[in-house]
Amino acid sequence: MRIDLHTHAKWSKSIDFSYEYYRSMMKEAGKCRLDAVALTEHFNTRQFCDIYDTLDRHCPYNGHYYVVEGVKVFPGIEIDVMENGHILLIGSRDNIVAIRSRLDDHTEEGHYIALERLLDLSEEHSCLRIGAHPFRGANPLYHLKPELLARLDAFDANGRDLHHYGLEMEEQVQRLAQQVGLPVVAGSDTHQPLQFGSVFNEFEQSCDTIGQLRDVIRQGAYGYQISQQLHSKVAAAEAEQARYKRELAVRGSMHLVWP
Repeated sequence: MRIDLHTHAKWSKSIDFSYEYYRSMMKEAGKCRLDAVALTEHFNTRQFCDIYDTLDRHCPYNGHYYVVEGVKVFPGIEIDVMENGHILLIGSRDNIVAIRSRLDDHTEEGHYIALERLLDLSEEHSCLRIGAHPFRGANPLYHLKPELLARLDAFDANGRDLHHYGLEMEEQVQRLAQQVGLPVVAGSDTHQPLQFGSVFNEFEQSCDTIGQLRDVIRQGAYGYQISQQLHSKVAAAEAEQARYKRELAVRGSMHLVWP
């Protein structure tokens, strides 16, 4: 099973969710031979729960994943923590929405939840936990206490970081993972269809539950791939995203959706 474990549903946190745009993303994911993605949208995006309410209206859901354009979509969320890092949680729809409801007082910088408290919440709700882009300059994780980082399930070899910082970023993430005793998984961090396939994981078995995803990662029954087209894919996606933002500025609206 090919799966991307770090993806977004919108190209900006400030716009409404568009099901048509998300369908276009999943169509492209399928063209890139992905079988599944984790939908790890930012927790403080505009109207976070609208994403899952909309998917509930349009897509089948079996308690662990939706199916959108033939691609399994495992619910998730990306959360800023007080210590200045990002954590990806992947779980059932109900558990992800429940965690988000506990973060209403933690959506602004200066008020983010502490990592230890978030880890406790994630354990209560049986989530898979991934440390996102641990060496990104704006929001790293490498400086945090090893005993807290060890409570994660994996670190993120992030497609955007591999593009911007160079492929030596992979070596940095791998060294940190070895020090803490965690595996490394790949996530494109895409907000735009063109970035799918830049990095992905190849699981040795198909997974239908969050527990199965966790087991495969813990057992090391997978590998990840960095596409030879990594740089062109990320650059094209970011150029397109920049174009959308220019259009948004011209229209003077915070409600631009996929045409």
